Amino acid sequence: METDTMPMYVRFETPKELGAQVYETVEKARSTGRVAKGANEVTKQVERGVAKLVVMAEDVSPPEILAHIPLLCEEKGIPYAYVPSKAELGTAAGLAVGTAAIAIVDSGTAAEAVEDIAKKTTALKVAA
Repeated sequence: METDTMPMYVRFETPKELGAQVYETVEKARSTGRVAKGANEVTKQVERGVAKLVVMAEDVSPPEILAHIPLLCEEKGIPYAYVPSKAELGTAAGLAVGTAAIAIVDSGTAAEAVEDIAKKTTALKVAA
């Protein structure tokens, strides 16, 4: 069920501060670890069970591009988060263009931040 504010694949609302933390963590993981970019690559990393954290943009059109990812993450026990902008997510991932989703495959020096985000998003899911 899609509302005016949230696409159908968004399962919980992400507070602004958490969104900012997610962008910073993606940047840190990109520079010190490894990040998979784009919905297809993210899907592969989740299916393989190697993603540490999946981040999806809320402004993706059509929303069906990401509809399967939250379900797949839950099935594999992989934490996921949302950010408002695919352009900002692309920038954080080191791209000149926006991206619908990224998966942190190797956290690098961002491991602690990834764990923190995982705990916070799990709490948001429970509350939703």
